[in-house]
Parts: sequence; structure tokens; C-alpha cells
Amino acid sequence: MSGRAVFALDEIEYWRNAEPATSLILIRGDTVPDDIREIFATDGLLTARGGLTSHAAVIAHRLGKTSVVGCGDLICDENERQFIFGQVIVKSGDFISIDGRGGSVYLGDVKIKEA
Repeated sequence: MSGRAVFALDEIEYWRNAEPATSLILIRGDTVPDDIREIFATDGLLTARGGLTSHAAVIAHRLGKTSVVGCGDLICDENERQFIFGQVIVKSGDFISIDGRGGSVYLGDVKIKEA
């Protein structure tokens, strides 16, 4: 899936009003139960930490969200509302794409072909 990177509820509300048809991907270092509102309000989830039975993976699966959980090279800075992936800095509102089956993350709005 492709969508805008978001870090907080105010950003989610902003993009839902500005671009209702655009998917939103929540970025977290890891998730905690308090993140449920953000997870529920977005379409996808990308975390730096976690595994198959982590909170992020279980909740994303149960809510039917596309997710990449445990992306070890991702450094999430929720305070600055950005994440670093290698040499690339992705800021809030930037387009990213995630492949929930393969665990890949791409910069930009990657077009997918429906099967």
C-alpha cells in the first residue's frame, strides 16, 4: 500500500480532511496500547521494532491493516515527526509505500496492480 507518513492524531485528522481518499501510514518505533486510536484511524503501520507476536503485529492483523513490523534499519523520531531509513529522511506527510507480505518499504507513491 502507499500513503502519507503520519505520527500523531492531529496529522491524521488534517490529512483525512485535506485528502480524504489518501491512505495514511502510522510510523512508530514500537506500539503500546495507548496507540490504538492512531492505529485504528490509519490504513497502515510501520514500526522499527516488533516481531510476529508483538503488539503492533497482532493489533494490525486483527484490524486488517497493512503493516511492516520490526523494520530494524528504521530510526523513528516521533518528536520531530520524521524517520530515517539509511541515508533517507522521511518527514510527516511524505509518501511512502509498504509491502506487508514481503516486509519492504519504499520512498514515494508506488503504484500497485490489483491481482
